[in-house]
Amino acid sequence: MSAAVLKNWGAAIFAVAALTTAMTSGTAVGALAQPLPGTVSTEVRMKLERDSRLSITETVHVPDGKTVKRTVPLRLAVGNGLERRYQVTDARVEGKGSASVGDDQFSTTFEGGQATLTYTVVGAVAPVGDALEVRWQVAGGWDTELDKVAVTFSAPDSPTSVNCLAGPVGSSQPCTSADLADGKGVRAQEIKLGAGERVDVAIGLSAGVVPPNAVVVEQSGLAAAFALTPISGAALGGLLVLLLGGVGLLWYLRGRDAAALASEVGAVSVLVRDQSGRVAFASPDGVLPGQVGTVVDEHVDVVDVTATVIDLAVRNYLWIAEVEGHDWQIVRRNPADDSLSGYEKAVYDALLPQGVDAVTVSELRGRRIDLALVRDRLYADVVEKRWFVRRPDAERSLFWWVGIVIAVLGVAATVVLALTIGNALFGLAVAVGGVALAFGARSMPARTKRGSELLEHVRGLRGYLHGVTPDDVPEADRELVFSRSLPYAVVLGETERWLTTFGQQDLYWYGNSGTNTDFRRSFPAFLGALDGVLAQAGHLRSLRAPNP
Repeated sequence: MSAAVLKNWGAAIFAVAALTTAMTSGTAVGALAQPLPGTVSTEVRMKLERDSRLSITETVHVPDGKTVKRTVPLRLAVGNGLERRYQVTDARVEGKGSASVGDDQFSTTFEGGQATLTYTVVGAVAPVGDALEVRWQVAGGWDTELDKVAVTFSAPDSPTSVNCLAGPVGSSQPCTSADLADGKGVRAQEIKLGAGERVDVAIGLSAGVVPPNAVVVEQSGLAAAFALTPISGAALGGLLVLLLGGVGLLWYLRGRDAAALASEVGAVSVLVRDQSGRVAFASPDGVLPGQVGTVVDEHVDVVDVTATVIDLAVRNYLWIAEVEGHDWQIVRRNPADDSLSGYEKAVYDALLPQGVDAVTVSELRGRRIDLALVRDRLYADVVEKRWFVRRPDAERSLFWWVGIVIAVLGVAATVVLALTIGNALFGLAVAVGGVALAFGARSMPARTKRGSELLEHVRGLRGYLHGVTPDDVPEADRELVFSRSLPYAVVLGETERWLTTFGQQDLYWYGNSGTNTDFRRSFPAFLGALDGVLAQAGHLRSLRAPNP
């Protein structure tokens, strides 16, 4: 064999031996390898001192002309309203870069080239069962991708375990590699760490190696004030059940309608025969059109007043005539007498006050009539008739304001608790209870048993309006039956069907003053115009067709 061949074999054997030595010498090859050109990488060397301080040296490689930043949080939530706090001291940078430490975070900036960062961490050692755990986020909060993060760790005694997590915050993805380095230390490595991702290393030690120094306190700020712990969660649930149950119990005791059995209500007879044998319309329980709407939906609405105006005309107190210019005139036919209820007199006087015998709908629009007295008297009337326990509007208003006050007190308590002792969710629960009561106020007006019976009668009245035909009424009685039923059809939203079935051209209470207009077309237009005028007056809901 020639000398040249021997020389080449000797070189190869030497190279293999050198590589083997490097791999078995305990040197962290990944940590010490040179970074790839144009990439950002960091090598982190951690040393646990006997006084539990964690001394860290980082060598950061940044391409020329590039500036990178990193922010590491010093307060980490650990559950149950607690947070773990770290303290960083003696931070300094050799090379192009800077470091700043606050109460909540540790920030560093590095410019092109290689820089060395040194700092000390206090609070990294925590007791875990019968052992110790050293934990630190060796890399995280970078605003750029890292080609590689290499970590080494040493301690006064051999580590017993290592757990290295990498990737987005909160993920449980393991690092590219992590081991105990033959039991003498720890080495770990992560390849390709994305911007904003982290490398979190937790190293186990035997108890007594160093004293623990982890600081775990209750969270501060809004997060702590609104933290939900098992104890506070149970108490909060109990409070919500108590509050919402109280609202439900309040409705059950005060806002629930008295029950009316079907056997007690009986059938509704709307068409009856008078002493002369003629067929006539008779409203159930003598209820008036305006009262129907109020009993059904517990509100005084515009349609209740409109139906009352039609009823006053049908009963010969008023005369309605269509005039030129797409307008209508309301004329006094007979004065208001004691046969009218209080709210009917208020409607009569609102349309035709003392000294006024006729008015057009357009003139009413310019006058802006006041219906406050109508509303008050109609609410008082349904209580006087014993259809409601208390005035529906007063009942709604009472519980609405009580709910609002409770909600405001709950919000105030939430703010005070958040700024003082915490557990602000208790104040929030009170606010929720107040809001529930305010929204539930609309259901608080309670009908009496008689009111519930009337509600069933009104359903029968609606059935009559739906089912009756002209053949059910003698021709001689149809005008009167049609007219007396019409106000109830108006308040119950059955006007169109009633006009189609019993449409009349000549009525004793409605005229067209020579306009020759079809009543079935002109009457709905009159209703719409009168509704608009009454809605402008305020005080009433602009709503038609309540559903019993």
